[in-house]
Amino acid sequence: MEEITLQALLEAGCHFGHKSERWHPKAAPFIYTKKDGIHIIDLAKTKAGLDAAVAYIMNVAARGGEVLFVATKRQAKGVVKEEAVGAGAPYLVERWIGGFLTNWDQIHKNIQKIIRLSDEQVSGAWKKFPKHEQVKLGRYLARLKIFYGGVLTLTVPPEAVFIVDVKKENVAVREAVRTEKPIVAIVDTNSNPEDISFAIPANDDAVGSVQLITRVIARAYKEGKEKREKETAALEGKQRPDAITPQSSEVPKSDVPQQKDTGKQAIKTDAPKQTVRAKKKA
Repeated sequence: MEEITLQALLEAGCHFGHKSERWHPKAAPFIYTKKDGIHIIDLAKTKAGLDAAVAYIMNVAARGGEVLFVATKRQAKGVVKEEAVGAGAPYLVERWIGGFLTNWDQIHKNIQKIIRLSDEQVSGAWKKFPKHEQVKLGRYLARLKIFYGGVLTLTVPPEAVFIVDVKKENVAVREAVRTEKPIVAIVDTNSNPEDISFAIPANDDAVGSVQLITRVIARAYKEGKEKREKETAALEGKQRPDAITPQSSEVPKSDVPQQKDTGKQAIKTDAPKQTVRAKKKA
């Protein structure tokens, strides 16, 4: 994992906050100074927050958990979608689906429905319907995929959420807090970091800032997944039947008590019996 320097954060514009009159008092610990009416973010705290978030995300992915990437603002959703797709992570970039965390059972049913409709469309099961019904189903499925397309791989609720701009995604923040899901988020000077588990103080409006931080988080997620895959493959290799030396069930010859002249003993044993029978017949 590459280390992000203060210089890289500075060049990406992560240090620019909002105007001083739009600040949130609880974001004061992240503010370094004020210049020309704009708050300047302390990049040392940005780096510390980013390092802690990277370690956490990598740990979640390494143990098999999912991290949901959320960004619906215009200048961020394209960047977040690209990085999430590259890392193989679930994402929501069109809009937050209400109840995604608090009403997961219904959301999971919707995901299964979309997958079933997609399979039916590919297999030709829709051909039994009239042409206009097929067109309606196609439009309905396409619209569902616009909003659910990034989370169709989820079979369980995400273990954590990565959010760009917690002020705009306040519904997602409230649902995560209610369901006790850890939140990793970019927090600007106009946002309340109180409910954020891993706050990354930085500019959440500049494309360069969002791109840099999202790329680092996505790489941490990808590396965690790759680590888990390697560990799983190694474990399966140890448990393969051909990797285990078969143990013979036969008892070693040295441990079996041997009898000498078994045939002769049988003859001697039977001889008296035959003599007795012969006398009885006589």
